[in-house]
Amino acid sequence: MSTVAKMIETIEDQMDAVAAEAVAPEAPAAAQASMASEASMASSGAEEGHVSAANPEHLRMVEALLFAAAEPLDAKALGASLPEGADVRGLLKELEAVYEKRGVNLCCVAGKYQFRTASDLAFLLRKEQPEQKRLSKAAIETLAIIAYHQPVTRAEIEDIRGVAMSKGTVDALMEIGWVKIRGRKRTPGRPVTYGTTEAFLVQFGLESVGHLPGTDELKAAGFLEAMPPSGFDVPNPSDQLGPDEDPYDPNEPPEPDLLTGSANLDEA
Repeated sequence: MSTVAKMIETIEDQMDAVAAEAVAPEAPAAAQASMASEASMASSGAEEGHVSAANPEHLRMVEALLFAAAEPLDAKALGASLPEGADVRGLLKELEAVYEKRGVNLCCVAGKYQFRTASDLAFLLRKEQPEQKRLSKAAIETLAIIAYHQPVTRAEIEDIRGVAMSKGTVDALMEIGWVKIRGRKRTPGRPVTYGTTEAFLVQFGLESVGHLPGTDELKAAGFLEAMPPSGFDVPNPSDQLGPDEDPYDPNEPPEPDLLTGSANLDEA
């Protein structure tokens, strides 16, 4: 019995060894498959995170560079300021996505990138401002004459200035809103008279035309000599109709052009 028992034990040991050899090769294969699956998932996750999960520090650096730049920057210029190996293109795409729905968008202009106000919000930044035209010397002189001598006609302005007046000079003052046609003289030809407007008073801070600077003020400002010519006097303008002036009626015929024989030096 002892010999038979040993033989049975030996056979069982051999059978266990064979079974173990048959099962053992499958274990490495299963492990390799599991490792391959995990590597594949890791690779897939890395690829997905390449766009949606860019390096946060690099993203902040690109954002700061673009925000502070006075002009659009290209990828090369951005890459020069970033750590070596930074994915500039990927970072720019990430920023474009981040700012796509915001009030400021990252725009590509001529191959370069720049933050710009969203196009649908441009109306918020639009500011309309009246453009003031620079007056010529002739226009300034004409304005002073009208202000101090109103009501005054075109012929009287020319007589005071000593040169023929271009029609465009008065038109420019009327366009600004400082001069208006206020009436007609009761003289042959019924010439129109000119005067200043309320906008003129507002512009120069005057209560009325009677508060225009007088002789003393003009001397102090250097516009008059300390000893003006004999007989010189500052006129007293009025915004009321004169005794020889009628209210302006736009239906009356226009003032005829008068030949003065003097040269037109307004454009000189």
